Amino acid sequence: LVYCAAATDHDEAGYRAAYVQGLQHVLEWLEDYGQTPKHLLFVSSSSVYGQQNGEWVDETSETQAKGYSGQVMLEAEQVALNSGIPATIVRLTGIYGPGREWLLTQVRQGYRVAVDPPLYGNRIHADDAAGLLAFLLRHVEKGGSLDKVYIGVDDAPAPLAEVVAWLREYLGVAEWAEDASVRRAGSKQCSNARIKALGWTPTYPTYREGYAAILKG
Repeated sequence: LVYCAAATDHDEAGYRAAYVQGLQHVLEWLEDYGQTPKHLLFVSSSSVYGQQNGEWVDETSETQAKGYSGQVMLEAEQVALNSGIPATIVRLTGIYGPGREWLLTQVRQGYRVAVDPPLYGNRIHADDAAGLLAFLLRHVEKGGSLDKVYIGVDDAPAPLAEVVAWLREYLGVAEWAEDASVRRAGSKQCSNARIKALGWTPTYPTYREGYAAILKG
């Protein structure tokens, strides 16, 4: 069973409905119909980490979620881990890809971010996110064991200013805002060492390959 939901309403009630109550409803349905999945993958988010100073984060790092989104995700993770089904949490980072092009749009419109201190962001191409879930399912099918938590991220967390500068050059954007604007406060670098040790490798190891593929498409 892969539980991969998206909240319709971006407030605490909306998140709780999608991730906590939604998962509880699915688990109740399985019990009602006497079904026991071999494994449960719960797709969570790196928002459970509240680190803000560019620290490296892995699956053993303290979860210090400041906002409701990360706090509700942690609650939902516990529902999965306490379900009685062998469960693994997959904490995906900023998913981008076709149809998820917010940053590209912002750069074209002259988006500018502060260079110092660097605001580290983490990302994974949508195809790699799907491929990671498929990789974990195949691993279970072959009789392999999984850890309780994996972070889904590419090989290279990068300062947002670096990504924006690269996209500007690629797109030929020559003008941008005088003032820097940032929509989020967190800054951390997520490690994919645990999932790579299991044998997974991303098709798009950095934002360069991923965004180049989107723009060529």
